[in-house]
Amino acid sequence: MTRKVDLNADMGEGFGPWHMGDDTALLDIVTSANIACGFHAGDPDVMDKTMRRAVANGVGIGAHPGFADLKGFGRRRLPIPAAELANAVAYQLGAAQAMARRAGGKVRHLKLHGALANMASEDQALAQTCYQAALEVDPDIVIMVLAATEQEAAARVLGCNWAGEIFADRAYNDDATLVDRSQPGAVLHDAAVAAPRILKMLEAGAIIAESGKHIPCQIDTICLHGDTPDAVTMAHGIRQHLEQAGITLAPL
Repeated sequence: MTRKVDLNADMGEGFGPWHMGDDTALLDIVTSANIACGFHAGDPDVMDKTMRRAVANGVGIGAHPGFADLKGFGRRRLPIPAAELANAVAYQLGAAQAMARRAGGKVRHLKLHGALANMASEDQALAQTCYQAALEVDPDIVIMVLAATEQEAAARVLGCNWAGEIFADRAYNDDATLVDRSQPGAVLHDAAVAAPRILKMLEAGAIIAESGKHIPCQIDTICLHGDTPDAVTMAHGIRQHLEQAGITLAPL
């Protein structure tokens, strides 16, 4: 059973006067933050504020690149050519590195966002395009992958540093991909349900799909979404449940 694990959340997803999630509260609970880089959400001011808070709290900073789709919050599948996609990932990582350095921190990992992440979990070539672009910017960066998907396969082929991720607040299909958000039960909102479920996955060393199927995988980090109404309560409940079970939470 995994005795040490990272707890991450997607954040920095406001834009100008529009706020998304309670990043301040989450940064008191999580150990890593995946910070939007301005394409699907976020802007330089939001990035700066979020990163400075992360540095102050000893929370690991990650770049969270997505499609250039502010209106769709990066959750619409876009047919972007590989070369353009590689440039978009490199550009967003570079922006995150600059903002993190200025805030006194460093980008330690990269995690794809939204539809781009879902597409990469199904398409190894697409995932490899994104990851290769990031590695050309920083060969030592940790690539956070959806465990047991084509994302992981791509990271293994590239031979890079990677971390296997499972989701606390999302349901799984039998192929380790996430149940589409349009489906009932795709997003979990109750820590009393999510926390024991995550502990069972850690004990099994496997993703447990909605069908009950066990998918063995490497679990290094647990994600919850910062933009859901119950994100803070969920994060606190999961952290408390895991720590009571003897799990140590620490950055990657």
